[in-house]
Amino acid sequence: MMDSKRKIVLITGGGRGLGRSMALRLAQGGRDLILTYHSRRDEAESTAAEARALGAQVAVLPLDVGDSRRFVEFAAEVRVLLADLWQRQHFDALVNNAGVGLHAPFVDTTESQFDELFRIHLKAPYFLTQALLPQLADGGRILNISSGLARFSLPGSSAYAVMKGGVEVLSRYLARELGARGISVNTLAPGAIATDFGNGLVRDNPAVNQFVAAQTALGRVGLPEDIGPVVAALLADDSHWITGQRIEASGGMFL
Repeated sequence: MMDSKRKIVLITGGGRGLGRSMALRLAQGGRDLILTYHSRRDEAESTAAEARALGAQVAVLPLDVGDSRRFVEFAAEVRVLLADLWQRQHFDALVNNAGVGLHAPFVDTTESQFDELFRIHLKAPYFLTQALLPQLADGGRILNISSGLARFSLPGSSAYAVMKGGVEVLSRYLARELGARGISVNTLAPGAIATDFGNGLVRDNPAVNQFVAAQTALGRVGLPEDIGPVVAALLADDSHWITGQRIEASGGMFL
């Protein structure tokens, strides 16, 4: 018999990198999970298995956030999943985390690259959130993932940062428009994190890693394990009064 009091969090791109860190920390804190993946089902299932070992009920669903035509169908799948697995109609929090990186100078960025980032990083949080709203509980949470690059500027990140800047504006509007339902909406902006994101640029390029560490107050690049606890804190029951805010977790980059 499921514990009907356990909160359910849906994380897009929840199988790897930052999404994995979020999922495991939330599971440790007593949350159940719906994790989406695009192509690496094996990684999503591995994360799900680890979360189940921590006591969470976990479901894994495929989703290409770059294809908005499927969002209504995906929302219907979530509705059926909630009824079948949890005997509930609603989940409690949505984390719009899925994304891809691009490192290219402004003069070399192509229209197709720009459009891909737009579909994944800005159009997806907008219309996926819209499609899932009927299944999001009143009093629930939305957390949109941005980037420190929306505050400071580094060459090669213009298109990516533009999308993340749009996400931060979206969060403020959602906080205002969904406040009547008691839904709080915030933006979390990680700094540079050592993952395979952007072809592992921060993790695998020693010069980039050293540069980032030198510009960070805490003296190192971020790790995925730095982000999961922040997500858990922002989604905690006693953090509901925080809404419409941008929270940066970057170790103090470019202060």
